[in-house]
Amino acid sequence: MPVSEFSPVLSEEEIRKRVVDLATQISLDYRDEPLVVIGVLKGAFIFMADLVRQMNIPVEIDFIRASSYGQSDTSSGEVLLADELHTEIAGKHVLIVEDILDTGRTIERLISCIEARGTKSVRVCACVDKKERRETNFNADYICFSVEKGFLVGYGLDYAEKYRYLPAIYALTNSTIEESK
Repeated sequence: MPVSEFSPVLSEEEIRKRVVDLATQISLDYRDEPLVVIGVLKGAFIFMADLVRQMNIPVEIDFIRASSYGQSDTSSGEVLLADELHTEIAGKHVLIVEDILDTGRTIERLISCIEARGTKSVRVCACVDKKERRETNFNADYICFSVEKGFLVGYGLDYAEKYRYLPAIYALTNSTIEESK
């Protein structure tokens, strides 16, 4: 499907500039403390790679898989966690990197699971905070962008495993979603 059929939301340049600013802030906040950065697969992998490359502090990196969308454009309501962490996080500061915060259920479940491992602290960094369908009172510690509404794709965000490769962030139109089904 041609990118011209999507509505542009955030350009490559806007993303690049904000990631640098956010990485600088995180580096300052953790300058004297060891940090483990945990990316939520699959969506956060591009954002997380760009973010950690802009940090000027040493970090350990790990990934966890979580999903509540499957092949749909709406959350199923069930949060599925898969994959175990391979990094010891007890007694360490942890930064969870998420592609998008939507309902808030997935991130709250992840925080619970990670805190249960005896971490020193857990914070969350989200590429996009979209409160349109928020069902919890969760607020991220670090946010690249707040977006009011729309189903977003690109820069790691997907619809049914499509469009992650796009270098910017776009909103899918209802007709695009219907054509993809």
